[in-house]
Amino acid sequence: MARISIVGTTGSGKTTLARQVAQRCLIPHVELDALQWEPNWTPAEPQVFYDRVTAALSGDRWVVDGNYSAVRDLVWARADTIVFLDYPFGLVLGRLLKRTLRRSLYQEELWNGNRETFRQSFFSRDSILIWLLRTYWKKRQQYPALFQQPEYAHLSTVHLRSPKATEEWLLSYDQHSV
Repeated sequence: MARISIVGTTGSGKTTLARQVAQRCLIPHVELDALQWEPNWTPAEPQVFYDRVTAALSGDRWVVDGNYSAVRDLVWARADTIVFLDYPFGLVLGRLLKRTLRRSLYQEELWNGNRETFRQSFFSRDSILIWLLRTYWKKRQQYPALFQQPEYAHLSTVHLRSPKATEEWLLSYDQHSV
């Protein structure tokens, strides 16, 4: 496992796990959100985003997190392993609420000066919570079907259904990477 893509629903812990893998294995962490979002929550132009991802994945070892279908073929073609965080809805919703409240209250900077606001997070059409409701069940069905596609046959798939399973996989990964 030298090139890992971590996918899952919004709030499932993709970035957290990617950071842990990167730190433990001393490999670069690529956060697709950081490559996608310009200041003022403006998405990067599609070619700019694609070029940024291409450059970020040019090395031999990395861990990337994110669900962008616009660069899925690029990421998955280079990856050797996909880790699918497939946690129960209640757990993901609870984590997302807690994270969103913290980010809103403390005005944590995410990427390029962007911050989540209370209004945006809870009372906007662009709410991350609404996004979770719109995409949770779709992603849970979509990923297993994608993993079966012939163009992704080269990938090892790790399907993690609980934080405990993720912790066990991470410990196992540590032992195999030493």
